[in-house]
Amino acid sequence: MRPRAAGKFLEAGGQKVYVKGVTYGTFRPDARGEEFHDPGRVDRDFELMARHGINAVRTYTSPPRWLLDLATEHGLLVLAGMPWEQHVTFLDERRRARSIERRVRERARALADHPALLAHTIGNEIPAPIVRWHGRARIERFLKRLYWAAKEADPDGLVTYVNYPSTEYLELPFLDLYAFNVYLEDRPDLERYLARLQNLAGDRPLLLAEIGLDSRRNGLDAQAASLDWQVRASFAAAAAGTFVFAWTDEWHRGGHDIDDWDFGLTDRERRPKPALAAVRRAYGEVPFPERRWPRVSVVVCSYNGSRTIGTTCEGLRRLDYPDLEVIVVDDGSRDGTAAIAEEAGFRVIRTENRGLSAARNSGLSAATGRYVAYLDDDAWPDPQWLKYVVHTLESGGFAAAGGPNVPPLDEPPTAQCVARSPGGPIHVLFDDVRAEHVPGCNLVIRRSVLDGLGGFDAGFRVAGDDVDLCWRTLEAGHRIGFSPGAMVWHRRRDSVRGYLRQQRGYGRAEALLERKWPEKYNSGGHLAWAGTIYGPGRSPVAAGRWRVYYGRWGTGLFQRLYHPAPGVARSLPLTPEWWLILGALAAVSALSLVWRPLAVVGAAFLAALALTLWDALVRSRRGWIGERPRLPARAVTAWLNLLQPIARLVGRLGYGLRPWSTRAAAGTAAPVARTISVWNETWRSAAEWVGPVRERLVARGAPPASGGDFDRWDLSVGGGLFGGARVRHAVEEHGAGRQLARFRLVPRLSGLGIALPLMVLLPAVVALLDGAWPAAAALGVVVLGLLLLGVRDASAGMALAFDAIREASAEGEGVVLTAPRRVPGPAEGPGARPATEFEPTAP
Repeated sequence: MRPRAAGKFLEAGGQKVYVKGVTYGTFRPDARGEEFHDPGRVDRDFELMARHGINAVRTYTSPPRWLLDLATEHGLLVLAGMPWEQHVTFLDERRRARSIERRVRERARALADHPALLAHTIGNEIPAPIVRWHGRARIERFLKRLYWAAKEADPDGLVTYVNYPSTEYLELPFLDLYAFNVYLEDRPDLERYLARLQNLAGDRPLLLAEIGLDSRRNGLDAQAASLDWQVRASFAAAAAGTFVFAWTDEWHRGGHDIDDWDFGLTDRERRPKPALAAVRRAYGEVPFPERRWPRVSVVVCSYNGSRTIGTTCEGLRRLDYPDLEVIVVDDGSRDGTAAIAEEAGFRVIRTENRGLSAARNSGLSAATGRYVAYLDDDAWPDPQWLKYVVHTLESGGFAAAGGPNVPPLDEPPTAQCVARSPGGPIHVLFDDVRAEHVPGCNLVIRRSVLDGLGGFDAGFRVAGDDVDLCWRTLEAGHRIGFSPGAMVWHRRRDSVRGYLRQQRGYGRAEALLERKWPEKYNSGGHLAWAGTIYGPGRSPVAAGRWRVYYGRWGTGLFQRLYHPAPGVARSLPLTPEWWLILGALAAVSALSLVWRPLAVVGAAFLAALALTLWDALVRSRRGWIGERPRLPARAVTAWLNLLQPIARLVGRLGYGLRPWSTRAAAGTAAPVARTISVWNETWRSAAEWVGPVRERLVARGAPPASGGDFDRWDLSVGGGLFGGARVRHAVEEHGAGRQLARFRLVPRLSGLGIALPLMVLLPAVVALLDGAWPAAAALGVVVLGLLLLGVRDASAGMALAFDAIREASAEGEGVVLTAPRRVPGPAEGPGARPATEFEPTAP
């Protein structure tokens, strides 16, 4: 019955537990140094707490077991503190650091296994100057030592560290709970910061270890009103619990009674303040007050899902939502899927097997709710799933929203390894509340918006339909929200074969998306997300150098960690095509059998392979952080990290998404510099000449780079990975608003298109001079092939640029001209249009 972390929330005995707490202490110790020296007073306090809907207390010092016994009698949980010398530079003395670790272990052992224990706190607000003095990394490593010391003493107990905004940058992913002290007196500020904390917490519960307001400075009524909205905003933001600071105005710190602050819900004589009644009302309506909830249609699509859909149906039956319907679409299953759903009492629609998108559209046609929620047949929702997501939709004015999908706690060993490997369904966020993409296994959208978009694109049979729908939603001017409390449990593949088959399917979906949304992909064929991708196991290769914002002289109130975006060199080893590079290096190194100097390429291949293996090992270790799995689990996770990009690569290549491909909308044009002239009778600015050309390139799926303040070129058009074209323009003024614009198109090789041939050409020349004809010939063929790819991509870039200029000119009522014979002068009269001086191009 002890509490445990269950995704974003806490549970005990299979039931969700919302922590509705107050802080208790610190109090003046007696002659023996005991803070809790009056069991009668503690008993009366706990009885009054329980009568007011409070179910947890937080102590700042290690409580005696008799206090936990009293807590059990009154139905209270205890968040137990472990004080130590965190206010001094404790890591400068090795003996002190070892003593702290020993004391944490002893205190955890003293409280281990008690049913009233909510969690151990291994620290509280290490001062920002102390953290800055020792450095972020050292503090993180020390807190990890304390975490494992407590875990070794109490393996089943929850362990956390209570952080605060001034050291927000501490990364502690091993903790069971993400606990934070937050004092913000403006509701919008608090709501924004809670959204940030939820994203920092990831899939762990967020516990607000202190919230409050001083009644001495703000008044009793202001304190009551503030605590009411602080509690409500916290639970609406999916906090697993809050602790109001404090139970009483009685407060002792640093050897002195604190008399100039009154944060208590009761005064020093334990007389209730108005704030206690306000907190009681707010706690009584967790997580949301009673209201009229709009109707929601939940659609579950399944194809041969009899093995898992029973759990999905059971989870749907436990939903805490007053007005919903459940529609199960059986997409041509050959097992008992439909019978299981019908036995659960849900409406079932049977269709022939037409794919996931078509099944989702069938569910949409039958839905009667204002919102349509989509759930996979291997997932099941948290009981408050719909309340959290509908609250996000309506309070934020979003057209669609989703939440986290978390691996279940009872997954089989292989599924646990898959959950800690890349490639799973994840969300992509613009910021802490706005999403670029939410997975289709947990997606809720307004019925009116989905109808206006025409439903899902049936061309996506297995995957990619949710990405396409999110992009179309954004393109239509709507917004997508992210709700951390809208959690679903989502099973991962329970076999290596199933996982790799899924990744191949995702690779095919990427290829289909690139055909429909070429502007979303770069010249290498990779999706360029505008938002931040959230997933397990950050790669050490792409980590880059982090920076901490401390503020001047370390005085920043909100100190944050910043990770720069990885450059091309760091990102390349993370792409599926990295394995093509490894294959190419291996093939070239094989030529060392006929020409020994190429053994250096073999050394480069071994170094690149070692980098790949190291990255997979580190990512697998980070995927299991906070846990101590056996060696086979670590090995399988590392193996999946290696195989996942290969499976994606197979799917991408099989459906035409190849790094050496040209832009889908590109034609061909001779890769030689040329000038295009456009005559226009109406004056236009430089932006009005170049802007439409850029818009046409974007529409063709080839968004160009724009020249900067120091560039002679205006647009750089990528025809492919190895080359493209650059465009610059000049405008001649011919009076009366008439203009002649000249566009200069110049083919160019990309940096990669130049570097790769040169890298291969050098050993080819040396081999030729050394008389190693077979090696020289093989390398020469590679150089020629790379150059031809560069010429082809430059030709595609020229064609794209020419077509965009011609289309933009036609839309602007300009005339595309070639071979100018003379420049018309002002003497020809206003409005005069040259008839024979220029030859129009063919349409």
